[in-house]
Amino acid sequence: MELSVQEESLINVVRALPPGEAEKVLNWAHQLSDLAGGRTFEWSDSWADEDIADATSAAVRRFEERELEER
Repeated sequence: MELSVQEESLINVVRALPPGEAEKVLNWAHQLSDLAGGRTFEWSDSWADEDIADATSAAVRRFEERELEER
């Protein structure tokens, strides 16, 4: 399966999260998928490049903060 740039960005954000937080995000995604009822989701309707950049930055910051706390 080939992923779009946006999908790859989202996956990278989830991978940067601690396991418990990533599980919450994945559960949320499953719930949204269930709500969609098989309808196609248009990525461009929801996430702008700025949104993806903000989410990525926040995930990286949170990951780094937790890494420092664990030391």
